Amino acid sequence: QLAETGGGVVQTGGSLKLSCAPSQGTFGRSDLAWFRQAPGKERQFVAARRRDGHLYYEDSVKGRFTISRDSPGNTMYLQMNSLKPEDTAVYYCAAGTSVILSRTRDASAYYYWGQGTQVSVSS
Repeated sequence: QLAETGGGVVQTGGSLKLSCAPSQGTFGRSDLAWFRQAPGKERQFVAARRRDGHLYYEDSVKGRFTISRDSPGNTMYLQMNSLKPEDTAVYYCAAGTSVILSRTRDASAYYYWGQGTQVSVSS
């Protein structure tokens, strides 16, 4: 199980940093990702950091969001800058082992999930 922190309410143009940590142990060589789900919409890929260090982003967040993890592998982050109202959603962190490259953006490829944290951006 994973646990996210850092959600909240922010004005347009503001920033938030989400954190995610496993309830036990470390992430090790897991493939890590962030997804989000807005009301009435399907869960959407946001960003991923594969076990080889390569980073992937959904087009609408490129240049604004940054996914990272600390060196010990205890925590992963999503730094969100220049937030927009359309970024409002529940954000979920996810982790998986040996996620194949073609499924990096596929939520069903990840086994471990957090409970979600609400991010609300006011206009």
